[in-house]
Amino acid sequence: MRSRSPSLPSERPEAPISSASPSPGFRSISLGDLRRGYLDIVVEGSSAVEPFLRSPTAGHHTHMSLGTFLDSKPESDNTTSIMEDRGILQDIGEEVICTLRAASYKLFRFHLHDWLALVALAVIDGILNIINPFYRYVGKPFIQDYMYPLKPNTIPLQVVPVIAVGIPLVIFIIYFLYTKDITDLHHAILGLLFAVLISAVITDSIKNAVGRPRPDFFWRCFPDGIERYNNVTFEVQCTGEQSVIKEGHKSFPSGHTSWSFAGLGFLSLYLAGKLQMFNRRGHVGKLIIVVLPLIGALLVGLSRVDDYWHHWNDVFGGAIIGLTMAIVCYHHLFPSVFSDKSTGPHSYLQIGNNFKLSVFSWVPRRRQHSDWPPAGNGRQELDMELGATNNIP
Repeated sequence: MRSRSPSLPSERPEAPISSASPSPGFRSISLGDLRRGYLDIVVEGSSAVEPFLRSPTAGHHTHMSLGTFLDSKPESDNTTSIMEDRGILQDIGEEVICTLRAASYKLFRFHLHDWLALVALAVIDGILNIINPFYRYVGKPFIQDYMYPLKPNTIPLQVVPVIAVGIPLVIFIIYFLYTKDITDLHHAILGLLFAVLISAVITDSIKNAVGRPRPDFFWRCFPDGIERYNNVTFEVQCTGEQSVIKEGHKSFPSGHTSWSFAGLGFLSLYLAGKLQMFNRRGHVGKLIIVVLPLIGALLVGLSRVDDYWHHWNDVFGGAIIGLTMAIVCYHHLFPSVFSDKSTGPHSYLQIGNNFKLSVFSWVPRRRQHSDWPPAGNGRQELDMELGATNNIP
């Protein structure tokens, strides 16, 4: 890797202040200095401010990313520096991968109990699907309500996780590739899985406790069409397969619908926050993007009524469960979609102020000099990648 001077003030003489720098609080440093000083701090998750970015005379201290550093220099200097330091930039790109891995590990360790809770929820839901539900009484006077035809699923069971979890994950990953924000990605995945699995546990618990027959229960109970009843109670005496009959007592609420509204509802809130839909600027196009996942979840629920696997109120109940869990889990990890800070998670975690890895989104865009630095007084922490200014008390 090519060396550049100057380096840290403790090792070498301080570099001269660039006359073209937009702020006297920053002094000119090399890309090598920035890589050695800044990336190491990000790996450790420290909240310390880089010593070589702190002005001894200024009334406040500031940390800045590589993109901010490049923007603090004249356009000609940036162009020449990048052309001369392709090897340094390539090494920085390689170190970013290591940093993301280290940050991901720290996030996973910090939220280990949450991931263990997800595993426990998955195990509980698996048990709920194994045990038999309550077999609600179905007698001869009521059998007419359950004589709808037995049809295959328009949306098979194995497709539901793809819709509820797979589609949101793709959107989360695309956004991560754009921002390099590992905290946002982690929180989005964690919240999504919590919303879906909690909805699944609640839905399957109610299914087993209620034991409501499906609209096609007659043909599940009497596949040959010949009715048989108890001579005393007039309760049905089914002749069909036990697994089919067992599934026929799980009508309320709809699992397809609760999963879909939990996953796609969470995605809808996620998009609303990132697009700042409620910023009072009247961009109706944002509303279309946010509503699309909800329309998809609604179509999944309607398909259950069309297939005669559920009554309409089964679908309504599943939608309420899924959407409620999506709202609760989203706001547990992200600010309200009505908030001005809806574009990122709560507080970017307690691990450190530098843990947010959107600092590496300096490739390939550039900001204008007029955007840097933001105006303000007192001690400030500048997030140059998001353009936000957080006052430090």
